[in-house]
Amino acid sequence: MFEVSKNSLTLLPEWADIEAVVLAWPHANSDWAPWLDDARRTYLHLIDAILNTGSSIVLLCQEDEIGLIKAMVPMRSRVLLVVVPYNDTWTRDYVFLTCESEHGNVPVEFTFNGWGQKFDASLDNQVNQALSALCQRPMISCDAVLEGGAIEIDQNQMLLSTASCLYNPRRNGSLPDSAYQEMFQCLLGAKELCIFEHGHLEGDDTDGHIDTLVRFTPLRGLVMQSAYNRTDDSHFEALFKLKLEIQKKFTGYLLYELPLPRIHNANGERLPASYANFLICNRTILAPIYQQEEDKEALEVLSDAYPNYKIFAIDCSTLIQQFGSLHCITMQIPENTLRAEILELTKNGLTRYLEGNKG
Repeated sequence: MFEVSKNSLTLLPEWADIEAVVLAWPHANSDWAPWLDDARRTYLHLIDAILNTGSSIVLLCQEDEIGLIKAMVPMRSRVLLVVVPYNDTWTRDYVFLTCESEHGNVPVEFTFNGWGQKFDASLDNQVNQALSALCQRPMISCDAVLEGGAIEIDQNQMLLSTASCLYNPRRNGSLPDSAYQEMFQCLLGAKELCIFEHGHLEGDDTDGHIDTLVRFTPLRGLVMQSAYNRTDDSHFEALFKLKLEIQKKFTGYLLYELPLPRIHNANGERLPASYANFLICNRTILAPIYQQEEDKEALEVLSDAYPNYKIFAIDCSTLIQQFGSLHCITMQIPENTLRAEILELTKNGLTRYLEGNKG
């Protein structure tokens, strides 16, 4: 199903130093249209927070949005505008992953098919062709379907995923475990694979992405989206079973449980709000909050789980209206991945990337 030389690729954990974060600007022809002004304000807040961590930003955008972006984003910001068509703004699931190799960092892309053919992803699936020109090394492509939000890895190359997502037949058919293990070992350097059987949030179109459920910490810890504060909630049983899975598999690890918010949209649909959907960015945790009573406790849990990190809250109450959150709209690029002249361009402030740019 895929072909690649086995050159010791190793997916970098999220706490590796980051030189850029990829975002896709919400525009009027996207699903953000009903909340467009609020969504843009959320993005501006997030852009500012990311820049304050020392990272630059690669901002995907449409040609006709450049004038507006230049009016809203400070001109001195380390933001590189890349004009490319895309279906939606969930860059976590279609932008390339970054792996270490003996030759340096390598971008690795998988196929994105709209979370099991639920949505049109034909444009999203071509974005990496444009981004590959920004990277130092050629991109490795795999035709297997995999989203970035579906996997989590630590510095010991333990890779986490969920059965509900990985085994969805509309992703890779009936691809056997052995093929997944080979793919994860060959392309992502996974030494061990843990696939959780339980845990799913209502309204989650991803079929249970791990980045809404369980995240690693650098100090032999795991953060999970729990429901301990809502024993009568429809999620309680499945999330409690997920906790038991974690405790059985990860003995000796510290487990940090996040409270569960309860948010519905105007149509009465339960929204998959998760405090586990945070971004680790240069010793800062960019943490989603939802203007709920659980926000304060969630931030305290994250502070305990990441004691050497700054915790910075981002209001994601608008993002969750589209059934996603902070981690879903971001993809980090670790240091020594982009070409030096690309990083030099960002030092010039808000700049549009043109093929052949040399800064």
